Amino acid sequence: MTTDALDCSVTELLERYRDGTTTPEAVIQQVYYRLATDDSNAWITVRDKAAVMADVDSVMSEPMEDKPLYGVPFAVKDNIDYHGLPTSAGCPAYTYTPEASAPVVEKLVDAGALLIGKTNMDQFATGLVGTRSPYGVCENVFNSDYISGGSSSGSAVAVARGHVPFALGTDTAGSGRVPAALNGLVGLKPTRGVLSNSGVVPGCTSLSCIAVLARRLEDAILVEEVGAGYDPTDQYSRPSAGLFDSTQPKLESVVVGVPTAGDLTFYGNDEARKQFEAVVSGLEDSFGSVRRIDFSIFEEASDLLYNGPWVAERLTTVGSFIKEHPDDIDLTVRGIIRDGEMYSASDVFDAFHRLERLRKDAADVFESIDALLVPTVGTIYTIEGEQLHPLEINSEIGYYTNFVNLLDLSAVSVPTGAYAAGPTFSVSVIGEAFDDVRIAPIAEELHEREVSA
Repeated sequence: MTTDALDCSVTELLERYRDGTTTPEAVIQQVYYRLATDDSNAWITVRDKAAVMADVDSVMSEPMEDKPLYGVPFAVKDNIDYHGLPTSAGCPAYTYTPEASAPVVEKLVDAGALLIGKTNMDQFATGLVGTRSPYGVCENVFNSDYISGGSSSGSAVAVARGHVPFALGTDTAGSGRVPAALNGLVGLKPTRGVLSNSGVVPGCTSLSCIAVLARRLEDAILVEEVGAGYDPTDQYSRPSAGLFDSTQPKLESVVVGVPTAGDLTFYGNDEARKQFEAVVSGLEDSFGSVRRIDFSIFEEASDLLYNGPWVAERLTTVGSFIKEHPDDIDLTVRGIIRDGEMYSASDVFDAFHRLERLRKDAADVFESIDALLVPTVGTIYTIEGEQLHPLEINSEIGYYTNFVNLLDLSAVSVPTGAYAAGPTFSVSVIGEAFDDVRIAPIAEELHEREVSA
């Protein structure tokens, strides 16, 4: 049976273009047919088809070998700017129309990618659930009773439902990895600063980064490589020369760190525990060795994100707007961000000092391992359950993701199984800063097992 072009990976779609099996015009026709016939709450704004077709003509006027993303449709989360389309960050009253695209988006378009539109999200990127949006709840693609995860909920649903082959999200506490994990996708969280944050409404300016959601890890790495580059207009941008030329480790010599059994939590979900144990039990078949590590360092860092002054950093982006428009803000989002007002300047410095100690402790852990392996999410949640206990559940979802940006680590989530209820179970492979390419083959090996199964 032939797979529809939109159900292909990026690399598979490019191969179809090369061999003449399909064309960008035909693929865009298929995109808009799916959007017209699939009601998913994934999208906030969609470009006119005629405008996208004009882009197709422009792309096809140049040699395919000059366009690494030639004719590939994609979406961006609605806190990332595209010139001429409104940016709402999930809040209609906040909406503005940017005069320029975010630099990362511009790089992808210059590489031949075709932007379809802007996707739904937890308001102001504040949530890991996919339910905090006035544009509608995003449901899990495998079971509509369950959350999609967020805050890049629409980006995940758009890729998982075959609207586009890849999408951009953002990730502060897991907002790219979590929805990817629950919807059968790869979620790549690059090293902070590799992808410019200019033209992005961030969750936390010092921590947030653009994430890539795709079907295959090689696609996500390709998109990261195309979008990477130092941006002097972004105060947190970092040079990444040589990152994509990094020597990949020999898998048979890789040491994988895994939290001790006492540090793992699945919130009473025995199915999740068994899924993770199955992944861990097969590690030595592919890698050098497995080393149990003390996870308390990472757990302590996770606690800092929402029980520390980084909540106050959200006020620097949208605090004034929330004060002036309280009735336009989701109640849970408003409460979380306004809680940042309780922290003093001394609290901030105390947290900075504490975080520096944790970063040194984490670096010591990585001296003895090549990568850390954890579940991406410890269990799954229904939409009804999340709306009854929004803060408790959001905290549980972030147990294995919140610490990554605080500790300046790189990470990728890949699906390795599925729950009986439908949502996918995924694991995260975590490395040090600028290990994006080095951890990729480790994650790819785990993902390939799931694909083969």
